[in-house]
Amino acid sequence: MKKKHPHILFLSYDGMTDPLGQSQVIPYLAGLTRYGFRFTILSFDKPEKYVLHKNDVETQIASFPITWKSVPYHKNPPVLSGMYDLQLMKNFIRKKQKNELFDMVHARTGIPALAALWMKKKYGTPFLNDIRGFWADERIDGGMWNMANPVFKLLYRYFKSKEKQCIEQSDYNNCLTAAAQKEILSWKNIKGQPRPVSVISCSADVALFDPANIDEVLKNKFLHQLNIKDTDFVMSYLGSIGGWYMTKEMMEFCKVLQDEIPNTVFLFISPGRHQEILDAAKAAGILEHTVKIISARRKEVPVLLSLSKYSLFFIKPCYSKIASSPTKHGEIMAMGIPVITNAGVGDVKEIVLQNEAGYVLESFNNRAYKQVAEKIKGTNPFSTEKIRQAALKIYSLETAVEAYHKVYQNILEDS
Repeated sequence: MKKKHPHILFLSYDGMTDPLGQSQVIPYLAGLTRYGFRFTILSFDKPEKYVLHKNDVETQIASFPITWKSVPYHKNPPVLSGMYDLQLMKNFIRKKQKNELFDMVHARTGIPALAALWMKKKYGTPFLNDIRGFWADERIDGGMWNMANPVFKLLYRYFKSKEKQCIEQSDYNNCLTAAAQKEILSWKNIKGQPRPVSVISCSADVALFDPANIDEVLKNKFLHQLNIKDTDFVMSYLGSIGGWYMTKEMMEFCKVLQDEIPNTVFLFISPGRHQEILDAAKAAGILEHTVKIISARRKEVPVLLSLSKYSLFFIKPCYSKIASSPTKHGEIMAMGIPVITNAGVGDVKEIVLQNEAGYVLESFNNRAYKQVAEKIKGTNPFSTEKIRQAALKIYSLETAVEAYHKVYQNILEDS
């Protein structure tokens, strides 16, 4: 590392005022400042979230050498708004470079990676390409881009070509899963294979999500508030519904489980769309009084999770999801709670099976649901401590920060 305090530009098209900004970006960068790095963050924040959480972000970074510049995220018109935001990124970079050249740019996939690629070509700035997912493929798998539309077909080809350039021309690549790393290294059209590609999973706040630190008074308060009895068998779900999360299939599983274990209660710790949860439960034939729904502040989430015996999440098993590392999985495992989940998403199957941390479904049908429900009905074979220890090894923030530090060192020493 040539400079004592290298100045890193971090580009994100997600807002720091989004939950993942506060849990998956700032803690990483704050940890990296211990090694002498200082940061400028450029993020694109949704106006309504910026108003609500601006002070939270400023408080979170106040004691660190981190400067934050937020720009309003533009959603409309589609495509043109993204190109406009890319131009805003370039304008910001030009202005900042006049005063002090950045020592490195750390950019997430999509629009930020385009800005970083431009920055490397124009200024020679070392570039860490942080592949948080296969961005263009996610647009197709998520139904955002219809390939029958020639505009979206053109966009897909453009971004796939840029994805290739970023992998080839960046100084280093990082992805979230071993499955994504294997896929990237298999691409024959990438020059200079094997390209340097590290794997750093999404991290969890293992100090917050710790079953040993649960506030029993608050726990009893929630039990009373939600009318959950000691005799109830609680299955939890953490996070938003819809999108990649297969609400219909999860409810169908819950119905089969309730048929097997009549005293089952389903606890949804979810920020919104509560009526949709109730409607989906009703459509599956689940008794309404057994569905408990609550919004929670972050510090309350571990307490609510601690009410459950198992936690459930099904994610659409499509091509782009091999690059995904669900944050909720790390948080649930840190609590020592076994999961019910599905194969085809990042490294989730391998992590669950290798660490005896729950059950993995290979298909979505009544037969598969019943097989797992019958296992759950028996004695719980899983160890809370063993699951938590696996989470500390795989998902801890300290592990992630140290891994990023090594990547930064490699880039800056070679530049």
